[in-house]
Amino acid sequence: MTVDQSPTDALVCIEGLSIAYGDRVALDDVSFDLLAGEVVSLVGPNGAGKSTTLKAIAGLVKPDRGRITFSAALGTDPRQLVVYVPQRKQIDWTLPASVLDLVLMGAYGTASRWRRVPTETKHAAERALDVVGMQHHAGTQIGRLSGGQQQRVVLARALIRPARVYLLDELFTGVDAPTEAIFEEVISDLRADGASVLMATHNLECARDTSNRICMLNRRIIALGRPEEALVPLTIAIAYGDISALKMHGDSAHVYVHPNV
Repeated sequence: MTVDQSPTDALVCIEGLSIAYGDRVALDDVSFDLLAGEVVSLVGPNGAGKSTTLKAIAGLVKPDRGRITFSAALGTDPRQLVVYVPQRKQIDWTLPASVLDLVLMGAYGTASRWRRVPTETKHAAERALDVVGMQHHAGTQIGRLSGGQQQRVVLARALIRPARVYLLDELFTGVDAPTEAIFEEVISDLRADGASVLMATHNLECARDTSNRICMLNRRIIALGRPEEALVPLTIAIAYGDISALKMHGDSAHVYVHPNV
């Protein structure tokens, strides 16, 4: 997939973001913007702060330092236009809910078999399921789905309501090739519609193929730039190494270099 490199308008600005869980530092002075019509991939090892970054933007985690600001284009309540898609393991798949019920949670936050669902909302859920190829499973109990099918439904839940910023946490984990292709197409469509997509991923190939920019992260930003600039052996080696031994090298490049490299 060819990725356009032309977006210019920032919808979200992250400035000096620092977050700790007790004595463990999750993020240390992280700064970058999310532009309208672009995809940014957060890449790094487990514990690098990828999920924490998404949760902070979604308002689920409070920063210790720094700030997150939203464009005036998102209105007076910008987080209403921000959709956070959690990792599949964060959802209770034993709930006595159908696939359609779970998608409707994206509109209401919870699902209730006693709630009267407006026709237009049900149609929106059905359209979202159609986008991810799960329309024929609307009545299936969610616990009977395969891992890849569950991941498709999680994305459909995010698509049920309009948004301008999409935060995707490990969307591509554990999915087959057809599902991966669907996800890449959905992300491409969101980008074409002018949305910002920030996704945390361990899949370096998907990050390279779907992103305008890569943010290589290990509690601090190791590299930030176009895929061919950021996703190179040096930055990968640094990101997956010992962050405590890194030192900054070149302000404009946003690259931190291990002294032994």
